[in-house]
Amino acid sequence: MPAVPHEILLVTPVWNDSLRLAVYGMELASALAHFPHPVRWVIADDGSGVEEPARLNALRDRFAEIFPNVEVHFAAKHHGKGSVVREAWSLGPEADWLAFVDADGSVTAEDLLMLIREAVLSEMTVLGIRKRTETTRIVESPWRAFAHRGFLIAARVVLGLTCEDPQCGGKVLRGDQYRRVAGRLCENGLAFDSELLAALDADGSRWREIPVNWEEKKGGKVKPLRDAWAMLASLVRIRWRLG
Repeated sequence: MPAVPHEILLVTPVWNDSLRLAVYGMELASALAHFPHPVRWVIADDGSGVEEPARLNALRDRFAEIFPNVEVHFAAKHHGKGSVVREAWSLGPEADWLAFVDADGSVTAEDLLMLIREAVLSEMTVLGIRKRTETTRIVESPWRAFAHRGFLIAARVVLGLTCEDPQCGGKVLRGDQYRRVAGRLCENGLAFDSELLAALDADGSRWREIPVNWEEKKGGKVKPLRDAWAMLASLVRIRWRLG
């Protein structure tokens, strides 16, 4: 039987995302309220605008009426998604499991908790992946799908990553495996997932990949055409650093 975890630290990174979090956060709080494992949920703000702290604190209070173990962490400055996720994960230096999920609800709360359950049961790092199966549904624009496939090819060529979807916004990591590589991670932007997986792979860690339902949401920060070159440059930097 797998050991019962004493802490699962779940991070939801936000940057001027209070409107989207208001919807998804209620779904997630309701799901967590009935979850059998001990989850500490941290909403991690990446240096949003001056009005966002009050909004996020108000949302935290609403969520806490359903799921009490929720808090907000405010980064001092805006550095990027990777930076604020790592900063929030550092709040749980002894957590058995470290997870994150995007605030837009692209990955449902139900699927996220399924990933956590599977991680605990298998005692392995688990990655959600966008993959159409008999039981999963993917909704994305043609441009997003094109950019996604292009990035997968680039990640395989540049980093040798065999993960079917490094960028999916739902991951559950073994805390001990993450802490072994944390000091090597420095990508603050959207390529932080790929750097994380490349570092874990180089360290000898293995993971399971589980298809999840995924739906592209309006108002997302990712702009495929705008971000393509920056993401490619990030992969080259990661390759250079990791050797």
